[in-house]
Amino acid sequence: MTKEIIINHTSHETRVAVMEGGILSELHHERAKKMRVVDNIYKGKVLNVLPGMESAFVDIGADRAAFLHIDDILPEHEILGEKSRTNGEKQQIGQLIQEGQDILVQVSKGPIGTKGARVTSHVSIPGRNLVYLPTTHTLGVSRQISQDKERERLKEIVNRLRPMNAGFIIRTVAEGHTEEDLHSDINYLVSIWEDVLEKYKTLPAPSLLHSDLNVIFRTIRDLFSADIRKLVVDDKNQYHKVRQFVRSYLPRYGSVLENYTKTEPVFDHYGIENEIDRALGNKVWLRSGGHLVIDQTEALTAVDVNTGSFVGKESHEKTILRTNLEAAEELVYQLQLRNIGGIIIIDFIDMETQQHRQMVYQALKDHLRSDKARSKILQISEMGLVEMTRKRDRENLSRYLCDPCPYCDGNGQIKSASTVSYEAFREIQRSCRRNSKGSIAIFLHSDVFNYIQETEQEAVKTLEEEMGRTITFKISEDIHHEQFELYEY
Repeated sequence: MTKEIIINHTSHETRVAVMEGGILSELHHERAKKMRVVDNIYKGKVLNVLPGMESAFVDIGADRAAFLHIDDILPEHEILGEKSRTNGEKQQIGQLIQEGQDILVQVSKGPIGTKGARVTSHVSIPGRNLVYLPTTHTLGVSRQISQDKERERLKEIVNRLRPMNAGFIIRTVAEGHTEEDLHSDINYLVSIWEDVLEKYKTLPAPSLLHSDLNVIFRTIRDLFSADIRKLVVDDKNQYHKVRQFVRSYLPRYGSVLENYTKTEPVFDHYGIENEIDRALGNKVWLRSGGHLVIDQTEALTAVDVNTGSFVGKESHEKTILRTNLEAAEELVYQLQLRNIGGIIIIDFIDMETQQHRQMVYQALKDHLRSDKARSKILQISEMGLVEMTRKRDRENLSRYLCDPCPYCDGNGQIKSASTVSYEAFREIQRSCRRNSKGSIAIFLHSDVFNYIQETEQEAVKTLEEEMGRTITFKISEDIHHEQFELYEY
């Protein structure tokens, strides 16, 4: 399927959309005041070592300390290229690092919500054709390169050219490339690592040693391939920079570049703004008339599949099967577009036969193969539930673009007018028991006031008779829907 890359650039924000067959499949944001830190390499300082959690917190110069787990720690001498001194024995975290120590780390997962970034000592530096792993001896090949002969050819070339005690992963785009192309990539990546080590020896902690490319050039590096039909840039200066970059490193793709000059915003022209708005909602309609409901919480994401208005023309069981199969395809698309990660629970419509459950499970697995993020999926349970996890390295779309509702504090609901009314009535009773003289005035939100006026006049009269006091309700638009203020006079 052909792809198009659409780039919208302003001084404060850059947005990159990837379209497949005219449909938005990926969306990346980068803001001047909230730059991406994933893959950046830092000289950090260990703030706290927590033996009970087998982890530590590292100051990398960010607002919040970064989290470092024991499995992600390499002793400094191994990072600098020396051999391990442990003979394979597992060490305690206190033996590996100490508070106040300088440490070289790379961000593996960006900050999400109130959590700081996650970092690792196992550095990986991505290039166009290869990913350099300077702290391991691994030599791997992308699973997307399926031909054994080509896999062996690439491994032989990289194994012969790579530095001693260094690892590489051969990326999908390396397929068919020459030894000269791979050698150039190796030299470039090794020079970056040498520069990092030199800065590590001289700069104070915390310091940034290496930052990854910005979102535009990172997209070109990672996604440019023969199936890219068009790359559109709406900013003239950025267009010239992209053209120069492509001419220097990817000259065969120069013909796909296009400078968008129309007055209509580029994301409006391609229908991307509407797709972004849809991706922020929790209901997704299926072509058949069924729908998904996607609820994201702090702990997990729950997806509910419903037939909706779809009744089908065949048996009830076949209608359910068709809806579930369609939902499996749409779900994977939504996970990618919204960048949803972590634990995901999918509640498919209950299917009576094991054969149908297996068909839906297999369809979900097949669709996930096209997803670049690693995932793990369990079989459909008897209750129609699927448990899966998906790797998360940055904030999901709604968390990046939205804030929790300040009115309901992110709960998604507020107390009903009747509930607040009865709370006010109870507070009146408490006040009257403390003081039996005078009148009472209650200030309420207009919704609650209207409810009392329209529905609870009998209750108010009864309350006045029981308490022996005059009660007056007044509107205050400064008061929250769930609150009220009581005054005695």
